[in-house]
Amino acid sequence: MGSLTLGLEEYVTMPEHSHSCHEHAGRSSKGFLNAKKIISELDIKEGSTFLDAGCGVGQFSIAASGVVGARGNVYALDIDHHAISSLKDEIAKKDIKNIDAIISDLTEHIPIGDRSIDVCFMANVMHGFAANKEVDRVFSEVTRVLKPTGTLAVVDFKKRFSLGPPKAIRLSPEDVEKIISPLGYKKIRTTSVGLFHYLMIFKSRV
Repeated sequence: MGSLTLGLEEYVTMPEHSHSCHEHAGRSSKGFLNAKKIISELDIKEGSTFLDAGCGVGQFSIAASGVVGARGNVYALDIDHHAISSLKDEIAKKDIKNIDAIISDLTEHIPIGDRSIDVCFMANVMHGFAANKEVDRVFSEVTRVLKPTGTLAVVDFKKRFSLGPPKAIRLSPEDVEKIISPLGYKKIRTTSVGLFHYLMIFKSRV
């Protein structure tokens, strides 16, 4: 999953005190998530514009590219140079034409035009932004690029399992709703998307 968070392999052995400054990079945990299944839960169709914010090695970007088709576009953004390089190699290998893989710090700027995104997708990154008190900075950019009719989708770790980030920084769906709702979003639904993760769908209140 997105390399803006540590992979599950690292979380398992990470000491509990190490959450004091959450690192926005790490190995992928793609083996724990079914990208095609999760993408099928989202409000995307042929011609949609999809933002994978914190894309990691791009499993969700690649799955979305097949849905949006030639008339759509996928923006895959991550701060990790190695993750973006890996995704670009995969894009070239599979001859995918509708993914733009971009190195970007979401806490500073999202290099996409205003109100151009139909779906903004964030997998395994929300807890890190919250832990580092970066939510307001990230969401000022997310709100800028998302269409008024757009969808915000958040995937993160369930609290009740031992695998995942340190318990002190994990977010329940209720925690996520309390963080995001004041920023102008309304929760539509919450769905389990595997043993360790949940998916939340939001719409703008505008």
